[in-house]
Amino acid sequence: MIARLTLAAAALALPTIVQAQAYQCSTPATVERVRPDLPSDSQPKRDVPIGSYTLAITWAPQYCKDNGDRASSSFQCGAGNRFGFTLHGLWPDGVDKDWPQYCRPADFVPPPVIRAHLCTTPSAQLLQHEWAKHGTCMPGYRPARYFNQSAGLYARLRYPDMDALSRTSLTAGRFAAAMAAANPGLKADMMRVTATKQGWLDEVWICLDRRFRYRRCPVHQGGLAPSAPLQIWRGRG
Repeated sequence: MIARLTLAAAALALPTIVQAQAYQCSTPATVERVRPDLPSDSQPKRDVPIGSYTLAITWAPQYCKDNGDRASSSFQCGAGNRFGFTLHGLWPDGVDKDWPQYCRPADFVPPPVIRAHLCTTPSAQLLQHEWAKHGTCMPGYRPARYFNQSAGLYARLRYPDMDALSRTSLTAGRFAAAMAAANPGLKADMMRVTATKQGWLDEVWICLDRRFRYRRCPVHQGGLAPSAPLQIWRGRG
């Protein structure tokens, strides 16, 4: 059986505009088999204390514009599915610039857990990667708890009118202000906006403390300068 889900989130973007951002996602009865995701020379195991967290969300229309022809992207970018922001993952950060990753051997994420979260993070292999690289560094967490935690944080987010913003002269700072206006307690300096080399919106990284509350982002975290020009791709996502 295929479960059909329609999710919508409404938020203020501009003073006079309120518009819902909606997506549709059909979850398959079975999920693809995932591959192990292991540390490497370039991405080594690093078990350091957790100082904070980052919740990373991806602007799916841009992702599909750049990656839609990949077989691994067929669920997200085809099959009748449409996404706005998707959940990339919940990342433990370190106390300083180094962050923990691949802290312990990762078992496979159970297929029922993958299926339950495919309409949030629309890639089985990405779910396996997030668990292996990031979830294994959170003490006491198993896959179901890790993904329930990250999905709960993602689900409470609200979004500005992306179509309206895409038609304006936009900067990273103005976009961050629009996101902050849509989410009580979230301020522009509590997120980082990233873009492609051509200046198109890629991801938003939301900074959280150890109790998963919004916090000011550390200066070393990167992202665009508030004055940097930003464009939003509004094609099919």
